[in-house]
Amino acid sequence: MTTTKQLIRVGHSPDPDDAFMFYAMARDKIDTGDYHFEHELVDIETLNRRAFSGELELTAVSVHGYAHLTDLYALCSSGASMGDGYGPMVVAPSKFSASELKTKTIAVPGTLTSAYLALRLYLDADFEFVVVPFDQILAATEQGSYEGKQIHAGLIIHEGQLTYANHDLALSVDLGQWWQNETDLPLPLGANAIRKDLGEDRIHEINRLLKASIQYALDHREDALAYALQFGRDLDSSQADQFVGMYVNQWTLDFGPKGREAVRLLLRRGHESGVIDELVEPEFVD
Repeated sequence: MTTTKQLIRVGHSPDPDDAFMFYAMARDKIDTGDYHFEHELVDIETLNRRAFSGELELTAVSVHGYAHLTDLYALCSSGASMGDGYGPMVVAPSKFSASELKTKTIAVPGTLTSAYLALRLYLDADFEFVVVPFDQILAATEQGSYEGKQIHAGLIIHEGQLTYANHDLALSVDLGQWWQNETDLPLPLGANAIRKDLGEDRIHEINRLLKASIQYALDHREDALAYALQFGRDLDSSQADQFVGMYVNQWTLDFGPKGREAVRLLLRRGHESGVIDELVEPEFVD
């Protein structure tokens, strides 16, 4: 007798760290039991927006985006992307100070990204911005425009953190480094959120499978990296290895107490700054 498996739609970004994280699930390297995982690769800002409708059972979200989704989703204990002394960067043709950046138009990958929230906190002010797809920000910054709108600087995420120098751009600030200097904590950027209406048993089992997928990739790094490399725009194998190591590590297996503290602090400061309307107490799956 054939048992029908429950479909779990998974949304994650088309970049090497997420691909590495989900390698075991995507390539049937682990037994997923009663569940069939169907993967959708979409940029993080689109996933943030889609999560408002609760469309996906399991989805990558920005920690900033999660602040608006607490009625629908809880944060899995596994699957975090943490900037441990590094993170999103602001780059430009020449280096700008914080006071100078406040007067510039900055290309950002979306207003629900944690990168955008961190930049608002760093500048301690609102600023002019243009939303640009994350994989076009480097080119737009180098060219100084996007769809007819002037661009002075770009807020880069994902692999752009390793490749911006190829575009003859200078670093103005590394927001992960700034955050660590300010708080002595890693900067929580992304997480995997699970829909709360699945019920406690399903939530815990899916959370367990997500952790198992991450552990498998870490234990079979060479194979997982080979799979992830196909999603590494402009990255060679060495850079892909470096990038994956930055964002799939001990923090990804479990937030841990310090990671949870970092999430709470980022959301609290986001609320205090006026970027997040309500003070959010994050709900983590045990």
